[in-house]
Amino acid sequence: MNRKYRKTIIAGNWKMNKTPAETKAFIDELKGKLGKQRWCDVVLCVPFVDIPAAVRAARDAKVAIAAQNMHWEKSGAFTGEVSAEMLKELGVKFVVIGHSERRQYFAETNETVNLKVKAALENGLRPIICVGESLEEREADITAELITTQVKIALRDIEADQMRKIVFAYEPIWAIGTGKTATAEQAGEICGLIRSVIRAKYGARVARSVTIQYGGSMNPKNAEELLAQLDVDGGLIGGASLKVDDFISIINASNQ
Repeated sequence: MNRKYRKTIIAGNWKMNKTPAETKAFIDELKGKLGKQRWCDVVLCVPFVDIPAAVRAARDAKVAIAAQNMHWEKSGAFTGEVSAEMLKELGVKFVVIGHSERRQYFAETNETVNLKVKAALENGLRPIICVGESLEEREADITAELITTQVKIALRDIEADQMRKIVFAYEPIWAIGTGKTATAEQAGEICGLIRSVIRAKYGARVARSVTIQYGGSMNPKNAEELLAQLDVDGGLIGGASLKVDDFISIINASNQ
């Protein structure tokens, strides 16, 4: 982490877990244990149906609420989708875009990621853009090429003055929900690569201001080591964010 230039963000991605009642109970417990977050911002990425309950419960806490997806159009015949404007009105501050599960199961592409990023920014939402490679792609030694392409297309037509609103999350697909984790060095290397792609497009000043998270099975045992990497500015936490004590442990690791 480099706190001099950018904010550390610990975000819990609940995926398809927790009802509205469970959401309220979780946040109430979290608030009681959170304490003072000196160095990091805390975000909870909750299912659509949980957003109103989450926003209400977190109103008096320093916890921002994020959606896990959104459509790029303002309105229309897109059954089952929600727009950035809808999320904004609910009080959402962040939105996850391009998560590997969205790419794998719901045909998300680099191009649709870009469309969603632009729609999020236009509505004042902060996109958390997910990029990452599969095990096969890593073994084929095309990780750098793949990540570079994902970052470049995600940022197509994005202006330099919008970059402070953008968060990237490096998610090695082979380490999501598998119990496997990239080594601290591997995570730092790819987060550094992401920053170098941003630097080439926007310059050093912009690049050093962008928060880049690691998102592959970060947990209380490995969080401190991962967060010690210069270019790892937080985590996009899956399973460990579903338990208050585990999530608190990771937040505390970021505040060391």
